[in-house]
Amino acid sequence: MKALQVSNDTSAFEVPAALDDCGRLAEPCVRQALAMMDRHGLVILTGLLSDAEAATGLDLIRRTIADPDRSHSAFASETDNRYLRRDFCALPSSPEVIGFAAMLARRLEGVLGEYCGRTRPVLEVATFTSYRGSSHQYIHRDPMGVISLFAAVEDVSAEQGGTVFVPGTHMYGGADNRHGGGAYEQMERFRTRWNARIFRHNLAKIWRMRNDAATPLAPGELRDRVFSTQWDQHQPNLLRFLTGKNAQFSLRHLGPRTLWRLLRQGRSLDARFRLVQTAPRKGSVILYRSDLLHAGPDNRALQPRRFFGMSIARDVIEHKYWHDGYSPHPTLVAQPLTFGDLLASEPLSTAAAAPALRAPALAD
Repeated sequence: MKALQVSNDTSAFEVPAALDDCGRLAEPCVRQALAMMDRHGLVILTGLLSDAEAATGLDLIRRTIADPDRSHSAFASETDNRYLRRDFCALPSSPEVIGFAAMLARRLEGVLGEYCGRTRPVLEVATFTSYRGSSHQYIHRDPMGVISLFAAVEDVSAEQGGTVFVPGTHMYGGADNRHGGGAYEQMERFRTRWNARIFRHNLAKIWRMRNDAATPLAPGELRDRVFSTQWDQHQPNLLRFLTGKNAQFSLRHLGPRTLWRLLRQGRSLDARFRLVQTAPRKGSVILYRSDLLHAGPDNRALQPRRFFGMSIARDVIEHKYWHDGYSPHPTLVAQPLTFGDLLASEPLSTAAAAPALRAPALAD
């Protein structure tokens, strides 16, 4: 566990949200947010949602997870989904969901509009819930050309596994010339160094779970997480590690030259790049570029961690790569939405929606 200790100080990436008379992010906030997105690849807008708006988002998530026929994500953490360690699932294009997404899009138009044209597709609207016993994702990049957001619908603690980012590792013209040249190569070494730590952390955690009364392993879970031939990029799968079949981290990432360079440069890489774990307060919204190195940590608390998420294209994306990182609900596939469609949609009225969206509380 100690090997995965990272900074929880996100103050350098936070902008307190202030809205103008039209309910959109005020111009000074927009300028600050864009400057952080360009420099760091992410920004955390604190207090963007009111308590009532966050509660509405949480209600949407609870109702989705309560549906036995919900549409699970297929891009990552499939094994965690199968054993109820995570619940990553797409939200349907219902009026309530579109209204909530439209409210976020309008409020953030000044930032999103800088990157995403009105004709760019909405790739995904989803919920991301993590329970105790989940695996720590490997450090990775999502398919490039996308702006993604996470909205905290309740307070998230560091133990609950708020997303970790490596600020400044996003990709743009000339970025490889930083750090004395070859920045991308150095980023990949840093990523390999940390993924080796995550690999060991996940294996040790699963081994301890065999005798953990709070989060016991289900029948077959040890096999599926450690020895399965099934595709899953974020499990400590020894078989796929040894055969080099995990694109995120496997034995093929640890050749003699790489090991030698990691041995010589490990400390300097840790000093040059750093992992920052977010622990957003209710109502905060995290915006980030998809090509920024990041990961979803494991939840080490009894309380589930829930986020509302949305991703909008800022460039042309081939469908093959789109589905490598995003899982749109069948209703969104059948009736695609664009950023412009969201801006033209009626935003959800929290006061009007609250009674209609109220659902029985789920047992945590």
